[in-house]
Amino acid sequence: MSPKHLANPLHGILLIVLFSFSAFYIADFEWVKHLSFSPLIVGIVLGMLYANSLRNHLPEAWVPGIQFCTKQVLRTGIVLYGFKLTFQSVIDIGGAALLIDLIVVSLTILLGAGLGRLLKMDRDTALLTSIGSSICGAAAVLGAEPVVKSKPYKAAVAVSTVVIFGTLSMFLYPALYRAGMLDLTTEQMGLFTGATLHEVAHVVGAGNAMGQAISDPAIIVKMIRVMMLAPVLVILSVILARRDSAAGGNGEKRKITIPWFAFLFLAVIGFNSLHLLPAELVDAINTLDTFLLTMAMTALGAESSFEKFKKAGARPFLLAGLLYVWLFFGGYWLVKLISF
Repeated sequence: MSPKHLANPLHGILLIVLFSFSAFYIADFEWVKHLSFSPLIVGIVLGMLYANSLRNHLPEAWVPGIQFCTKQVLRTGIVLYGFKLTFQSVIDIGGAALLIDLIVVSLTILLGAGLGRLLKMDRDTALLTSIGSSICGAAAVLGAEPVVKSKPYKAAVAVSTVVIFGTLSMFLYPALYRAGMLDLTTEQMGLFTGATLHEVAHVVGAGNAMGQAISDPAIIVKMIRVMMLAPVLVILSVILARRDSAAGGNGEKRKITIPWFAFLFLAVIGFNSLHLLPAELVDAINTLDTFLLTMAMTALGAESSFEKFKKAGARPFLLAGLLYVWLFFGGYWLVKLISF
C-alpha cells in the first residue's frame, strides 16, 4: 500500500491514540480513581462523546483506521493481557475457587443466552452482555466481539451494562459486608467478590474497601475467571459456526472462526508463569497493554451513537440486571455450599 493510501487510515489511528492519552490522563484524577474507573472505561466514554458530537464531521477515509483499532489493536491487547496472569495463582487459591468460577461462568452464559431468547433480543448483543457479565467485563466483551462478529455499537452496549452493574456492585458489596448482612467469612467474601463482580477494576475497588485479607484472594479468583476467556471463545466459535451452518439450510458448512489470539493469550500466561522477564519489563508491557485496550475501547465508543443505543433498546440492560441478580444470589449460595 502506498504512503498516500496509508495516510488517511493513520489519521484515524492517531485520533484514537490522542483520545486514549486523554483517557489515561483523566483516569489519573483522584475522583476517577475513587470510582475505580480504568482508562478503558474512560476511553469508551470519550469515544461515545465524540461519536455523538463531532463524529459526522470525520472524513470517511479515516474510518478504516478506527476499525483497525477495534480489531487488530484489540486482539494484540487481549494477547498481552496474559502478562497480568500466572498459572501459579490458580494453584495457590485452591480447587474450590476454580469450581466456583467454572460454575459461575458457565451458568451465566447459558442463562444469558436463554433469557436473551425469552426477551427476543438480538443474539449478538445477548451473547456479548452475557460474556461480559460472566468473565471479565469490558475485556471479555472485547475478546468475544471478533468471534461473534457483531457491529461495534453492540459491543459498546454490552460494555455499558457491565459498567453500570459492576460499579453498583463495587459500592454495594463493601456496604453489605460492613453492615454484617452477608453471612460470609473473610475468605468466603474474597471468593464471592472475585467470582461475581464484573471488571477487574471493580474487584480491586471493592476488595480494597474491605481490606487486604479479602482483596488478595478476590483478585486471584477474578484472574482465574479471566483465564477462562480463551476456552470460552473457542467453544463459542464452534457453536456459532454450527448454528450458522444449520441456519443456511443448504448444507453448506461455514468456516469455524478460530480465535488464535485466545491461544496466544494462554501461551503468554504460560510464559509469564516462568518468570523469565524482569518485573520492570512486565510492568511496562502491562502499561502498554492497558493503552492498547484503551484504544480499542475508545474506537468502539467512536462507532457508537445514541441512535444505535436507541435501536438496541432497554432489553440489554434488563438482561444484564437479571444476570446481576443471579450473580449476587447464585454466587452467594455457591460460595456457602462449596467453600469450607
